Formats: sequence, C-alpha cells, structure tokens
Amino acid sequence: MKQDIYSKITTHIIAELEQGVRPWMKPWSGEHAARRITRPLRANGEAYRGINVIMLWSEAVTKGFAAPIWMTFKQAQELGGHVRKGERGSPVVYASTFSKTETDEKSGEETERDIPFMKGYTVFNAEQVEGLPERFYQLAPPQLDPVERNAEADAFFAATCADIRHGGSSAHYCGGTDHIQMPPFEAFRDAESYYATLAHEATHWTKHKDRLDRDLGRKRWGDAGYAAEELVAELGAAFLCADLKLTPEVREDHAAYIGHWLTVLKQDPRAIFTAAAHAQKAADYLNAFSAAGEGIEAHTVPQQAAA
Repeated sequence: MKQDIYSKITTHIIAELEQGVRPWMKPWSGEHAARRITRPLRANGEAYRGINVIMLWSEAVTKGFAAPIWMTFKQAQELGGHVRKGERGSPVVYASTFSKTETDEKSGEETERDIPFMKGYTVFNAEQVEGLPERFYQLAPPQLDPVERNAEADAFFAATCADIRHGGSSAHYCGGTDHIQMPPFEAFRDAESYYATLAHEATHWTKHKDRLDRDLGRKRWGDAGYAAEELVAELGAAFLCADLKLTPEVREDHAAYIGHWLTVLKQDPRAIFTAAAHAQKAADYLNAFSAAGEGIEAHTVPQQAAA
C-alpha cells in the first residue's frame, strides 16, 4: 500500500531526529539576496507556512540550497526557465476542505459538513532551474557586523505586552503567574541566543486560556502532552526567528527532548502536522501585535526588475 503523505513526511523527520538533526534549525544561508534568513518562498514571493516551512528547510539543508525560492515545474516554465535534466523535486502539501452532505437517519434532515483533506505536490528550488530572471539568482551584499541588541526584535516582543522578567539562570514560561522568566541579556553568549530563547518562551506564552487556549494534554513532565507542547514551542521559535531575521539556537537543555519527540512522532504520523499548525497559529498571534510582524508578508523576491 502506498505510504500516505503524513507517514512519508513523518518518517523523514524521524530519520533526521534519530541522527540528532533538527530539520527546522539553521536551514538557511546568507548568500541569497532574498533575505539572509527567511521562510521558504513561493515564486511570487509569498511565504510558505506550517509544515511546508519545515519540509523545505529540511530539503535545503539536505541538498545544500542557498536560495529560499521554490516553484513547480509549470511555474518555472511560465517564468521562462526550465528544470535541469536529472533534478529531483521536493514534496510540499496543500491542505483544504470539501463539503459533504449528510442525512440524519432519524430526522431525514440534511446537513453540510466540511471534510479536511491534504494532497502533495512537487516543487523545485530556484538553483535547480535554469533561465529564470536574474533576481532569482542574486547574491546578498556582505553583512555588517551585528549590533549587540536588535531593535526590531526588542520592539516585536515589547509590543506583545507579555510580562517578561529577568533574573536567575532559567528560561521558562510560568503559567501560574502568566509571566516569562529570562536570564539577564548579558548571560547569553550573543544577542541571537537571547532572542531565540525568548521566542521559544513567547510561543509557550500563547497557550494561556485567555490567548490561544492550547491544551495538548500535558499531565506531568516528560509525558506525551509535555513533549508535544515543547515541539510546538520549538517550531514556533524557528518560525518567529525566520520572520525576525534571527538565527535560532539549539538550546543544550532541549537535547533531551529529542527522545520524547521521537516517541510522539512514532506513535502518531500526524503529530508533526498538528505541532506545525499550532506553531504557525502561535506565530501569527504574536506577529499580530506589532508592525514587526509584517515579516511574513514582507518576504519577497528581490524586485530590481519588477515581474
């Protein structure tokens, strides 16, 4: 029986996690002009979302692509290009719903019900395509040395009005008092480590009942619900860091989570899809607070010559 799309993608992610590789970590390159760090982009500059972000980041790492731009075979042709002979595409998915009419056996009343479905299709990285307009191949100018604080990131998190407290040596979200606890900025080895950690805890912050009311069934430390929420925070931080042009860091205290994640993913091939959907929703929620949240919409292919 043909492997379904959920199992196929989950199997790939499990294989990477078993090698100690997190497919959502550092999949980008500073070489391409379409942004130093970015979510994967469609040919029209629109950013991919949810599970497709993780899938294409993973493909970029595996195949060594610097360009964040992806397109179908047909889209490449419409842009005047052609996929090089022998190139293999990368899978992405399309999720939607269709309506189904159901009849109540007792009353005979008919009702409409939306049935979710998902189908896969294939895209190619711009580096696999020849003959595209020059903007798809542009390299970025040299980056200046980063400043210690990031004004955009500071403004982004301040706009959420989250209760962010500093002190101690632990980073965590405390649900009882509804606050984010962070070590002092100076305790981190660099600015990006601080903001990436804050993005992780801010994703946890969105689960509060007065916000997204996200309850994944956690009963105790280390159980499936705990692992699922940590995976959501991990992915949410990666999405936010991409939007804010930051490099997410692998936190040493999260190394132990890989085993928990593997258990969850092996038990449910749809778990990574659920986690990605929750992470995307959390990122959207946080982005909505601030003009800095225009990061998703602002991802564009360089337009020196408008298409």
